Amino acid sequence: QSPLVESGGGLMQPGGSLRLSCEVSAFTSGHYDVGWFRQAPGKEREGVSCISDSGSSANIADSVKGRFTISRDNTKNTVYLQMNRLEIEDSAVYHCATAPHVESWGLCPLTPTEYGYWGQGTQVTVKS
Repeated sequence: QSPLVESGGGLMQPGGSLRLSCEVSAFTSGHYDVGWFRQAPGKEREGVSCISDSGSSANIADSVKGRFTISRDNTKNTVYLQMNRLEIEDSAVYHCATAPHVESWGLCPLTPTEYGYWGQGTQVTVKS
C-alpha cells in the first residue's frame, strides 16, 4: 500500500473548482516537503506546486499560478491542493509525493526526480 493517498479528483466543467487531498500519515516523523504533480496522456510528469515541511513556504508552477493554492494541516497529516478556475488543460492524473526537506534549497523543488515516495494518483477531468 502506498504511503500517500490522494483523493478529491473528479469531473468538472471549465471554470469550476476541486480540492485535492493527500494523506501523508506514513510520514509523521522527520521533515519532508510535499509536492503535487500531474501527468496527462502522452505528456511528461509536471510539477504543479509544493509546500515546505512547516507549511511556511510554497512553490507553484506558472501554468497554475493565481488559480491553484497548496496548503497543509500537519495536525491532520494532510496536504491540500485547491484548484480554482479549472481549464481543460488541467485534465491529468494528479499525484502527491514527498521529499526530505533541505533548508539550503530555499523553496521546495518542482522537479519530480527529487521526490521519493509517491501516491497512486487521482484523476481530474475538465470538460464542457
